[in-house]
Amino acid sequence: MGVKRAVDMVLEIARNKGDKKVYTYGPLIHNPQTIELLRKRGVIPVDSIDEIQDGIVVIRAHGISPREKKEIRERGVKIVDATCPKVASVQAIIKKHAALGYTIIIAGDKEHPEVASLLGYSSDNGIVINDKKDVSDLPLYDKVCVVAQTTQDSVKYRKITEEITRRFPEAVIFNTICDSTEKRQSEIKKLASEMDGIIIVGGKNSANTQRLTMIARDHGTLTFHIETAEELKDIDLSECKNIGVSAGASTPNWITEGVIDYLTHNQKGKVPGKLSGFYNLWIFLVKTDISSAIGAGCLSLASMLLQGLSVGLSNILIASLCVYAIHTINRLQSRSFGRIRGSFREESYIKYRGTYMTVALGSLALASVLSFVAGPAPFILVGLVSLSGVLYNVSVGGRRLEDVPASKNVFTAMAWAVVTAVVPQVSVSLEITCGMVVAFLFVFVLVFSKSVLSDTIDVQSDRLLGRETIPVVMGKAHARTLLKGISIFAGIVLVAAMYAGCTPLLSLILLVPVFYIWICLELCDRKTWFSRMTLEGLLGMSYVIAGLSAFLWFVVTKI
Repeated sequence: MGVKRAVDMVLEIARNKGDKKVYTYGPLIHNPQTIELLRKRGVIPVDSIDEIQDGIVVIRAHGISPREKKEIRERGVKIVDATCPKVASVQAIIKKHAALGYTIIIAGDKEHPEVASLLGYSSDNGIVINDKKDVSDLPLYDKVCVVAQTTQDSVKYRKITEEITRRFPEAVIFNTICDSTEKRQSEIKKLASEMDGIIIVGGKNSANTQRLTMIARDHGTLTFHIETAEELKDIDLSECKNIGVSAGASTPNWITEGVIDYLTHNQKGKVPGKLSGFYNLWIFLVKTDISSAIGAGCLSLASMLLQGLSVGLSNILIASLCVYAIHTINRLQSRSFGRIRGSFREESYIKYRGTYMTVALGSLALASVLSFVAGPAPFILVGLVSLSGVLYNVSVGGRRLEDVPASKNVFTAMAWAVVTAVVPQVSVSLEITCGMVVAFLFVFVLVFSKSVLSDTIDVQSDRLLGRETIPVVMGKAHARTLLKGISIFAGIVLVAAMYAGCTPLLSLILLVPVFYIWICLELCDRKTWFSRMTLEGLLGMSYVIAGLSAFLWFVVTKI
């Protein structure tokens, strides 16, 4: 909670800082990847107060001493205190008891910044110990107050306090270990007793992550402490049938999920033999974004049948090729590889960048040729959609479309709706029909919902990278409410359109993929059951469900 709160506070400041400089006194949290992303957002970590010139200074989650805070304030800069509330509570305990004449004993790592901040509140009447053996070396104090570093090992702290109680029977002892720390340590002990191998994900400079690693190793379980999934390539896990994964308090979700993705899709025996071929093919389609092309083709088929149009293979190909090309080109446009940074697609796109770009440009060219053959109107629409998609990440006059809040979700849904619902209609007639409007809304809702749900999973990394998607702008809870509302609206439109004679009975059948949006909301709530790659594939199944539903309806009506 304290780490997330600190990061959220800094991101909000970075978003509205204007021309002001933003500093964190010391690294905000002990995770190098997060610190590097914050640096790219203009948040500068400094180790010395002398490095602070003007602007805004954020006090990190570990807190700082009153003396340091006073020195910063004397520089005339604005201070934003992101000290973890749990740490602040320990600071208050120390300050109160130091004023009452107690000697403060802090159980923790002397070099840790949190412990340094806690000592600052002891009025020079504090001491740090890190083992029960240190208790015997303490002088016989009259009044003793004992607290723990919030990420201290709970078992170790209990042994220390037992020894202190024997030596100082009147000692006042507080259990100041963070609840989440205790729960995580307890989970690691349980995992270590059940697994063949343990992977701990987090910064090598993170004390609580190091502690989780030690706890697992103390159980005799093969344990590895890594910072990113990249390090797994050099680790032999072939003998491990069951692998447990946990992470330090300051490890972002997207890094942990990257590790889970790697393990899920690189370990043998993950899927029963009879299904492994199908599963691996499905994952390949998701990973390479071919699944998006298939999904666009499915929605094109459903849209044509919903409008009462003759099914044209060229329209399906236009939709599939155009969607694939735009998605791929967008992801490859910048050196940071746009939205695939830190995702399961990153390695493949970096390794085969030239191949992806060649295929994408070829797909775009073929979509243009097919639309040109279909007529002027389809050609113009496909050209406009392609141009806007390609230019989405390009700076024009110092501004980019992607900088517009929530633009990614809206523009993506509109582009899909145009190439799948509008292009088939204008190939026949320029008339704006009721069926075309219904098909456009149907596709828009499905694609918009999938886009928002995907961003709900990625909300943490999106905030760090400055992507203002709908879940970032509105918050996850409001985004969920929005999706429920528009899915209900889409259902009402489909039913009303059928009864009004605008669309065939297929309208009612297409309520199935609309209802699937609600299933996807539950899937995202239970995302720990799936790898990120699997979950992405499941979210995109709404397009395939729509296509299959339309195809089966078409076959049945023709029999």
